[in-house]
Amino acid sequence: MHKSGFVNIVGKPNAGKSTLLNQLMGEKLAIVTQKAQTTRHRIFGIYNEEDLQIVFSDTPGVLDPKYELQEKMMDFVKDSLQDADVFLMIIDINDRGEPSEFLIEKLNKIPVPVLILINKIDESNQESMEKVIEFWHGKIPKAEILPISALQGINTDLILPKLKSLLPENPPYYDKDQFTDKSERFFVNEAIREKILLNYEKEIPYSVEVVTEQFKEKEGIIFIDSIIYVERDTQKGIVIGHKGEAIKKVGIQAREDLENFFQKKIHLNLFVKVKKDWQKNDRDLKSFGYR
Repeated sequence: MHKSGFVNIVGKPNAGKSTLLNQLMGEKLAIVTQKAQTTRHRIFGIYNEEDLQIVFSDTPGVLDPKYELQEKMMDFVKDSLQDADVFLMIIDINDRGEPSEFLIEKLNKIPVPVLILINKIDESNQESMEKVIEFWHGKIPKAEILPISALQGINTDLILPKLKSLLPENPPYYDKDQFTDKSERFFVNEAIREKILLNYEKEIPYSVEVVTEQFKEKEGIIFIDSIIYVERDTQKGIVIGHKGEAIKKVGIQAREDLENFFQKKIHLNLFVKVKKDWQKNDRDLKSFGYR
């Protein structure tokens, strides 16, 4: 008997969705930083056992979109509400903001199991945890609730067996040796973007998109040319930095990550170009993979 299905991970920004995906997959598929809106795309992570395939879907954090890019990001979330066999909703136990009523309403209506994961319990206490669990029992009565720490691995070993019990009998959707639906170039772009999120302040990380124009392997070395797009000339200067020091640091850090990911030597060239107001331009957004 083989089970397989789609498990979609949803929640607010910084709840820990990408950390959980990486923990369950045992691979770093999604970039993780403390900054909101780190995840911009919907990423599939394909978990395989002999009699099981789980297609995890990590989505951008649910927010009220303020501009075109955020609207496109929320389209990925809406797509994820159409095709799940199980939902994992991640809640940051320390989040004092208003819950997403949009998400609560959808999950109450959808006729599939919902597992609510109360995340970051290592940063809280028993009394707070019990209050949060009671609150979410009231919001989504049908959901099963599990307190976890995705970062510390607390109770995450209980998630896969629980999902296996909930998924339908199906043949695998993907080849068993495939662990994601994304291309090699996608992971290059994300590795570079993660280092930009970590190394720059203010609006710079949110004004950046990365496109890999060359990815080719020759004699055991992967040669990569990637372009970092910004919205203004002043941002280009900041990304490059004094005598190119800032962009050099990003390149070194990204190359180290990519060599770990691909298990091969990497030769990485980075270029910075201006594409004015790309976040508000529908044609530019489509060219970057936002439908």
